Amino acid sequence: MTAKYCRDGEAVVALNGKWVAHTHTLFAALAFFGALIVGAQLHYNKIVQNEYYGYPEEWFPSVSATIGDRYPERSVFQIFIAITSGPRFALVCLWYLLTARPDSTLPKIVAGTGIFRTLTCGGWTYVTSTDDHDWHDIFMISYLLATLPWTLGCLALSPANRRAVKYRKILAGLFFGSLVPLVYFFIQHKVHKVAGAYTKYAFFEWSLILFDVGFDAVTALDFEALELVVRDVKGVSRGQLKTTADSIVEKEKDKPIGQTFGQAFSWSAAIDAAADIYNGFVFWSNFTSLGVVVWYFPLWHMGISGYEVAMLSTISPLIMEIPSMRSLAVRNAHVLHFLELVGLAAFLVEEPAYRLFAVSFSVSMGCLAWSATFYSERFQAIRLESRISSFAIGLVASNVAKFAFQTNNPVWPIMNSENGGWNKFGLLLGVLAAIRSSRRPSVSGGDYYSPSGKKGSTILNGLGVGGIIFGMHSLLSDSSTMISWVWEGFPIRGPIQVPHGTWTIFAMSAGLLFGFFYPRLAGSWTVFGIGSLGAALLTRYSHWTGFYGGLILAFYLMAATPVLFTAAVHHSPVSTFGVAFVVWVFMALFHVWVVAYAFVPGGPLVRERTDWVMTTLMLLIGAGVFSTAETNSSSGYSKQQFLNPNNRIQRSYFVYALGILQLFSVAIAYLRFPTNDYVPYHKDDKVVTAGIWTVHFGLDNDMWSSEQRMISLMREAELDVVGLLESDTERIIMGNRDSTMLIAEELGMYVDYGPGPNKHTWGAALLSKFPILNSTHHLLPSPVGELAPAIHATLDMYGEMVDVVVFHSGQEEDPEDRRLQSEYLSKLMGSSPRPLILLSYLVTKPLEGNYNTYVSDVSGMRDIDFTDWDRWCEYILYKKLKRTGYARISRSSITDTELQVGKFVVGQPESKKQKRIPEELVPEGLRFPALFRGEGVRGHHYHVFDEPRYYK
Repeated sequence: MTAKYCRDGEAVVALNGKWVAHTHTLFAALAFFGALIVGAQLHYNKIVQNEYYGYPEEWFPSVSATIGDRYPERSVFQIFIAITSGPRFALVCLWYLLTARPDSTLPKIVAGTGIFRTLTCGGWTYVTSTDDHDWHDIFMISYLLATLPWTLGCLALSPANRRAVKYRKILAGLFFGSLVPLVYFFIQHKVHKVAGAYTKYAFFEWSLILFDVGFDAVTALDFEALELVVRDVKGVSRGQLKTTADSIVEKEKDKPIGQTFGQAFSWSAAIDAAADIYNGFVFWSNFTSLGVVVWYFPLWHMGISGYEVAMLSTISPLIMEIPSMRSLAVRNAHVLHFLELVGLAAFLVEEPAYRLFAVSFSVSMGCLAWSATFYSERFQAIRLESRISSFAIGLVASNVAKFAFQTNNPVWPIMNSENGGWNKFGLLLGVLAAIRSSRRPSVSGGDYYSPSGKKGSTILNGLGVGGIIFGMHSLLSDSSTMISWVWEGFPIRGPIQVPHGTWTIFAMSAGLLFGFFYPRLAGSWTVFGIGSLGAALLTRYSHWTGFYGGLILAFYLMAATPVLFTAAVHHSPVSTFGVAFVVWVFMALFHVWVVAYAFVPGGPLVRERTDWVMTTLMLLIGAGVFSTAETNSSSGYSKQQFLNPNNRIQRSYFVYALGILQLFSVAIAYLRFPTNDYVPYHKDDKVVTAGIWTVHFGLDNDMWSSEQRMISLMREAELDVVGLLESDTERIIMGNRDSTMLIAEELGMYVDYGPGPNKHTWGAALLSKFPILNSTHHLLPSPVGELAPAIHATLDMYGEMVDVVVFHSGQEEDPEDRRLQSEYLSKLMGSSPRPLILLSYLVTKPLEGNYNTYVSDVSGMRDIDFTDWDRWCEYILYKKLKRTGYARISRSSITDTELQVGKFVVGQPESKKQKRIPEELVPEGLRFPALFRGEGVRGHHYHVFDEPRYYK
């Protein structure tokens, strides 16, 4: 600070901007490293200790442990960070003064982001993880997410100071580059429990602090020319000096990216884009729910029900073959979009059949509305691109919504206020979005596509669009679908649903942007070949190799979307979009037939041929690429779209939307990251409560999502280990959900999803409070009927290795299958030298037939209660454990099968002579919950023998 005098002699104080930057850097460094020095001196062993290891395996503390866990280091940090706040706010304000331009919104956005970061920094500083872990995390993740727009904004607005720009780029690159190893070592620590991994994580965490503070310290190089008098001594703030953004826009003005971001911001246009995207979200929400509500009926009929005809509701664009209907649909597309909202209101219908009709109607209107909309905008570059963007980003938004709500789309017709649905709110937004979109004229000026030239093959184009829609639906409508394809059990050797679901969302967003910015390349045979390679890797390989292939395929499917759709609008909507949805119906049935072959006509012909499905998918897209090459070359798509400024402005809002959705997904992944600190219900008694339940794909008897009801029952039954059967929900007909992950997160359990969708089973999953050390997936002999999945896992139960097998045998109609499966499983269980629990669906009567293969000298297994004669499907068997209790709990209306539960004590051998004893003689920790006695709770009660059985 220096004293200066005005011309009239009045003294004023000038605050040099460089001093502000240096002060901010100094006190920020004192806050963090002061706490580190004090903490290392006073509480070294305590701050390097984590939930798994301490010194010497871990020898360097994390930032959180250093600044928030102990006194006085916590106070040292809080005092200096409070002093830092003043210079911090001054730095943000000076940066705004430096970069503000007339009619420019970006400086205001960056300044607002800087203030928001400062406030959230105060949040995680003064609300430590020991005070309130949730709010500490919320403030921390908000701070980290705001760092991205702050960093990019500062880079874009940097004055043309070569040194400052150079250092900003280096520090920004180091900051974001460090996030990759940071996440890697955190997963190594949290998921794999690797000794020393947290120390390596801590180094990268401290590096982020250095890079973050250093990035802001660079402003000192720009603030040399600023004094807070307030007077701009060099005219920087009046726009006399160009910023990096100005230089880039000037340099890149003829390139797609430069044209996109070189325009002014308009809130009205941004709201228009948001409304269009929400319309796309509505379509995908209805479209992805159709398979679920259709599936309910064959599920309960155990075969073809007749309601499957509702799948044909998607082919409504075929009615546009009638000229008058085409004209009516094109002129009233906004009305059709309103009618789509019937699907969001379907949750109000209690009767499943009528709810299906409501959803079918909305899907029919949606397919017709979007086909008519695309066709009506065929000569308008701006409007067509915005419609395609809305359609594709709507899928990304649906994906993020499912990621946020753990597996279910909150506006689906299987959701309601009791199971976590946000149907009313979603419907309200849908009405507002439809009104906003309909108020604008369908033609808004701008660049035109030429109607002349070659148009390629109409049918081939329709095949390509159909392939794209099916690929988007079957693989990209949930971030965890492709992860379940490559999952092979523990130890973890590939991606997991959280956090790697964000990678799928990022690949989708990046692919869509690539398709818009580089349409010729996205529509080329070269990129098609790369996409085909990704499909092959996903189909043939597991773990990371398969997932990388899936990301390549996700990128390609989204990149090809704008190219194929733009070409399609130059043909009759019947021959393109009508054909496309017919293709979707065929492919949807094809991908179900490969697993449902035992229940459908002609099923054995395509039994277990997912490779055929993937090959057909890529051939369909290839047909579209072949046709599109001619259409887009003559339409001028790759050139004319960049000429009109309105087109560039419109595009920027969709890019912002993708960025916001990506930030949301990262925040969600952070908040959902598994804690892996799960504790059994009765650890002091070394009791294991194990259950088996067939859950009917997460749909209850009234066609509502049943996960929340299942969670309540399993929590109240105090299950430490549970096998779930009929649990594979990662297909179109089950909504591409991951119900097991939702249940595991809510109950605090490790989860093995079991054989994935590409293994052609109905699913078997294992959830455990105990760490799963190893698990292997088995597909048992099934020469005739459906595949029988099994999981053979080794768990660490109170320090002892115990095996658990979850198994679903074949159906009653295939006795030879069941005989072969019983022999296979008997040998598998007999080969284990460890204590073992079988949680199974056996399809046999007690003491008869295959039962005597499962319970035999070969397997070494014993029945939890051989006197329970009233069983047919579910059985609990065990060996080398002390059995203490057995209960059967009624299902209420959740599914068609009860929950069976057994209690065992680990580490105590069982005598061969046991007798039943009354509950009064059983220690409290070994008893079943009393709330299920009598009438029970919510329709769940002990049944068959009306009370638990205990043994000694």
